[in-house]
Amino acid sequence: MPFYKVLISFLILNFGALGLGSWLMNNGPRSEWYINLNQAPWTPPGWAFGVAWTLIMICFSVYMAQLYIKFPTKEVITLFALQFFLNVIWNYVFFNQHLILLGFLVIILLTILVCYFFFKFQDIQTRYLLLPYIIWLCIATSLNGYILINN
Repeated sequence: MPFYKVLISFLILNFGALGLGSWLMNNGPRSEWYINLNQAPWTPPGWAFGVAWTLIMICFSVYMAQLYIKFPTKEVITLFALQFFLNVIWNYVFFNQHLILLGFLVIILLTILVCYFFFKFQDIQTRYLLLPYIIWLCIATSLNGYILINN
């Protein structure tokens, strides 16, 4: 399958995950519940989340397309599906259900999984495109952890 077709497929899947996660969060970042939480002083402004996730999903899609073309295995698809699930479900768990501890555990698992991609598939030329995702997940994990400890 040509690279561009695989890339388009991953772009659709990844932006679909963002859309599904956004829908499941039930207006989360603008909800009274979230606004009234004691949030970390380093919490980025709201617009930064959309910009960051757009960049992350473009980079992750390019990475996944190259990974899948090189290793079209069940393992790669399973890892991607797990990443998709964890990414989407965090929004529901944290923002919709207000389960801060469970959200913290989900985002830690997601961070570990994305780091696993980075270290497991070291011969993928585009693996450094995972760095924005890893950095953002570290920030998001710290924000979730701060809320867990301070609320």
